[in-house]
Amino acid sequence: MIMQTNMRREINEIPEAAARVLEQQATAIANAGRALKTVDPRFVVTVARGSSDHAALFLKYAIELTAGRPVASLGPSLASIYGATLKLDGAAAIAISQSGKSPDIVAMAKATSDAGALSLALTNTIPSPLSEACSHALNICAGPELSVAATKSYVNSIVTGLAILAEWTGNAPLRSAVQALPEQFGKAVALDWSGLIEDLADTQSLYVLGRGPGLAIASEAALKFKETSGLHAEAYSSAEVLHGPVALVGPSFPVIALAARDAAEQSVTGMADGLADKGAYACVTSAAAKSARTLPFIATGHPITDALALIVPFYGFVEAWSRARGLDPDKPVNLKKVTETR
Repeated sequence: MIMQTNMRREINEIPEAAARVLEQQATAIANAGRALKTVDPRFVVTVARGSSDHAALFLKYAIELTAGRPVASLGPSLASIYGATLKLDGAAAIAISQSGKSPDIVAMAKATSDAGALSLALTNTIPSPLSEACSHALNICAGPELSVAATKSYVNSIVTGLAILAEWTGNAPLRSAVQALPEQFGKAVALDWSGLIEDLADTQSLYVLGRGPGLAIASEAALKFKETSGLHAEAYSSAEVLHGPVALVGPSFPVIALAARDAAEQSVTGMADGLADKGAYACVTSAAAKSARTLPFIATGHPITDALALIVPFYGFVEAWSRARGLDPDKPVNLKKVTETR
């Protein structure tokens, strides 16, 4: 009998963790949404690294699509190393960190507050230096995460951000879709991508493609390949990959395309089909695929939450694939759980 890894247990906990944050942080979410509505920020900046930065990228697309406000990522070194002074009057800032104590993230978050931004901390640790540096601190309620590779904390950071966004904008369809996520994640956990284990057995490098919120999921997936399996994986927009990187794609250089049920589905699926027609191994999370192989997915009924649900079956696959390669996904080489960069 195979002993279950911490990573697998934490993937299985994603539905419960999502339900927990929506219930336990309902008041804090409403307060943060109300504060954003009052400030009515002209633009939003984000502060994060690693998986948290991929969560920030997801929220960037969600905010731009829903609230119509431009979102930019700030390099944490602006504060911690360069000591730059920014002008953020009338802006909002979102800082994301599982531990809440990486010095450069904390320094940049404090700098956004000092520069006049309405600052929000999304963290799994309260109190923490990050929560104290921001105007509003929200506990993402992921619970203890023992695996080095973040899973449920990544998902809950986005769930919390989307719930705040729905309150800020008064977007009823998004609010309903977010509330339904625990049930949707329960379905997604059960999806089986194990066919990829054999298909990718000899792979040394691959691309993960997406567009819009799906690009943020692709970025997270590529990182998990590196973290858990030492595989060289890169994330690209399915449009950007045509500007040079597509030259590497072929029978020994696969492509995993993550398509949501949104306006970009046809574009992403068409790219996967086109690469498959040229002899590449390509698979895609879309029933519209003609030549690429189809991966199972959960259609949530909302284009933004639909993209988020794609990461759940991927997590299950990459954990199993790591073990199939004789590795321990809980203990990636040269990595530790909390990275305190300056």
